[in-house]
Amino acid sequence: MESLDRLDIDTPEQISLELPLAGIGSRFLALTLDSLIQVGVVIVLMIMGWIVSMSYTEISGAADKFFSETVGTIVVIVVPFCLYWGYFAFFEILWQGRTPGKRVAGLRVIHQTGRPMTAIECIGRNLIRVIDMQPAPIYAVGLICMMCNKQNRRVGDFVAGTIVVHDRALDSVSPTWGTTTSATPVPLELRKLSSDELVLIETYLNRRYDLDATVRNMTAQRIVTMISEKLGISKPPDQRDDDFLESVARQLRDGASFR
Repeated sequence: MESLDRLDIDTPEQISLELPLAGIGSRFLALTLDSLIQVGVVIVLMIMGWIVSMSYTEISGAADKFFSETVGTIVVIVVPFCLYWGYFAFFEILWQGRTPGKRVAGLRVIHQTGRPMTAIECIGRNLIRVIDMQPAPIYAVGLICMMCNKQNRRVGDFVAGTIVVHDRALDSVSPTWGTTTSATPVPLELRKLSSDELVLIETYLNRRYDLDATVRNMTAQRIVTMISEKLGISKPPDQRDDDFLESVARQLRDGASFR
């Protein structure tokens, strides 16, 4: 089920996760910040190129003036081009779907299945930016495309199969469930579980009371089965699924080091 600002994705473990989709406003805020950074870098590079070109001409004489002017022109044209088209792809690959602007706005690009975006998908979505930004630099095509679909995806997102979501760091996930210690300790090898699996557990714990009782029980059982199989343990027979998951999440937060 999808809404205007959220998307439910079924993980490979058949668990439904709710992702908060980024709206048009937050996406354009990130784009504006990234554009300002790009403009600033271009201005600095152009000034540096002009200084180097003038210095080279004075030292080498008029005979090399044509060479220096040609090099300067290439720098002025090529560098901004590479900076613009490479900026987004470089940072989104390096920072796993985030640019400086997206980090400030709290956004991240991921694949529509919920997995991280690959380098090829990242490059593909940014090459299509030339279409989204038409007529330049208004981004009218991209804006119209985002307004016409519930997931706020531009043309590049459809081509690469990506979506932009609000990024929530692990430390910002605040559990709303109780903090009392479970009566039955769970002997877990905590390092086998990743931070993503902690987010999965806490997402369920935070949303469980909004679920239908049958769906809630089935979801809890699936998560418990997934964790038990990965850790090679069995849940104590006298312990409820929710208590088991709370104990796991609490122990992970208290002492686990995530990979």
